[in-house]
Amino acid sequence: MASAEIIAVGTELLLGQIVNSNAAFISEELAANGIYVYHHTVVGDNPKRLKDVIEIAEKRSDILIFTGGLGPTEDDITKQILAEHLQKNLVEDAFHMNKITDYFASRNRTMTENNKLQAVIIEGSTVLNNDYGFAAGMFLKENKHTYILLPGPPSEMKPMFSSYAEPLLANDSAEKNILESKIMRFFGIGESQLAADLNDMILAQVNPTIATYAGDNEVVVRITATAKTKEEASALVNETEQEILRRDGAFLYGYGEVSLPELVTAMLLEKNITISAAESFTAGLFQAEIARFPGISKIFKGGMVTYSEETKQSILEVSPQIIKENGVVSAECAKEMANNVSRLCNTDIGISFTGVAGPDSLEDHPAGTIWIGLHVAGFETEAYQFVYGRDRNHNRRRAVKQGFQLIKQFLDTNR
Repeated sequence: MASAEIIAVGTELLLGQIVNSNAAFISEELAANGIYVYHHTVVGDNPKRLKDVIEIAEKRSDILIFTGGLGPTEDDITKQILAEHLQKNLVEDAFHMNKITDYFASRNRTMTENNKLQAVIIEGSTVLNNDYGFAAGMFLKENKHTYILLPGPPSEMKPMFSSYAEPLLANDSAEKNILESKIMRFFGIGESQLAADLNDMILAQVNPTIATYAGDNEVVVRITATAKTKEEASALVNETEQEILRRDGAFLYGYGEVSLPELVTAMLLEKNITISAAESFTAGLFQAEIARFPGISKIFKGGMVTYSEETKQSILEVSPQIIKENGVVSAECAKEMANNVSRLCNTDIGISFTGVAGPDSLEDHPAGTIWIGLHVAGFETEAYQFVYGRDRNHNRRRAVKQGFQLIKQFLDTNR
């Protein structure tokens, strides 16, 4: 199977002034065509370093895809350096040259000489038309390698790749293998533990392959298989998926790109279950998260941020006796908060968050001690304790995600 390397050219990428979104797009498109991307490289606008990158890439990759460096300025050097490396001449492409000259003529502007550089291509290349700009792209096969040169701006690069480069790659591929991937999302288990649970599968992997990634308080597992047909590839993925579920399925919350809050919100909307929230140490993070999704006004009635004991009593109507006897960091306070917000907002579900974000302790409870209360109409109100060990903002974010997980578990159990 052919391997590809994506080489992004531009000092602005190294300085962090621009995010290299092109590499993610191209990688995803290549995967759909059964082409593995093993390396992403970013290099500045420096001739020697770009030459070095090309030589290294040729030793380990069949397909070299360049983005950027095709413009009219002195630091746009991609095609010049590659042409020199391949001992090829640079020639003018009539279509793009006419496009550039017509543009300036139609606006009654004088075209500077350097603009012509955008119409220059490497001799022997198949020209990739730029439908949204002036810089011509190129597709070239030389010395058992395929070279693809694309403009840097995503608005130009993406349509050029999809319309012109991708079909040429598909026709050029001797192997018509299909690449099939599945993303599994887990919450409540650390990456190290999940990797340990799957260690024998990871060590023995050939096809499919398994990779684990740490996300924002969650773990992502990617299964990737290749086969001659989509059906065969899917069967390989599904077999591996079932074994992973057998081992750690209790922590799985979803698939693909859907987040836990998005998934739970969709479940609430589908079932038309209303919800409200009372937050102390999370200070509105749960409500801000749930409000991100369209249509949420149908089920989210509102909530309260009661950070102090006074507001818990005066606004949320938490009993002073409960706070006096148990403190605010307690199961009793969490339950009272969940009950009261549900009653005051007239919702099916009331969820509460109270605890110690950190770094200092509170009521003799160490930082990271969390209580989440969950009231659901017709069921006994529950409170769940968690102890986290990170900084205050990590603890707050994790508690919010834990709250969504508790709601999902209830909905899954009581369909």
